[in-house]
Amino acid sequence: MVTRRESMSTEQQGFRKMGPDPGFSSPELLTWIEEEVSESLLVKQALLRECKETLAAICVALAERVERGGKLLLFGNGGSAADAQHIAAEFVGRYRCERAAIPAMALTVNTSTLTAVANDYGYNEIFARQIAAFGMKNDAVIGISTSGDSPSVLGGIAAARERGIFTIGFTGGTGGRLRGAVDLCLAVPSTATPRIQECHILAGHIVSGYCERVLVEQAAKSVGKG
Repeated sequence: MVTRRESMSTEQQGFRKMGPDPGFSSPELLTWIEEEVSESLLVKQALLRECKETLAAICVALAERVERGGKLLLFGNGGSAADAQHIAAEFVGRYRCERAAIPAMALTVNTSTLTAVANDYGYNEIFARQIAAFGMKNDAVIGISTSGDSPSVLGGIAAARERGIFTIGFTGGTGGRLRGAVDLCLAVPSTATPRIQECHILAGHIVSGYCERVLVEQAAKSVGKG
């Protein structure tokens, strides 16, 4: 009887014996890793210098809507869709401490809705249609587009503005058309998509952490009054 080990090709067995390629720890690779991390740090430092006031304004605006009982709707495409889901999870679950859930929805997770709307109305309507279904006046939306020119994101923002919903853009570079379409725009000072996305998650953590802090302080005051 031929065992599984015996049935493996000589090439497969040889690969297992060799182990990792020594090139994986080459000086060139280590230098490249250092360059990537250094670039990320430089962009984050620029974000702090150039965007902290905008980020603070976004924190305050979102906290105000949370206090009014509003919810946060987030959307984007590709990596930005994943960022929308990540940030929504921080609000609904928790960031750093136990507190009441904060209502937040990423409009990128219901595949039946996404494909139905894209099929029946066109892809550019996938977020606008959901804003029309779920958006209310005390809500806020965050449209995420690294270029600032995603038609579906711009469509979602337009639908939100029609309903009097507070609009926020997470973008990069000059901000594209998104900058002029929203109430507040966080434009990461970079044109490199990976660096922009890294800063979007950092910003998402900051705003969710601030809203969490406000909620915890409210709860403490209520207990004190009781």
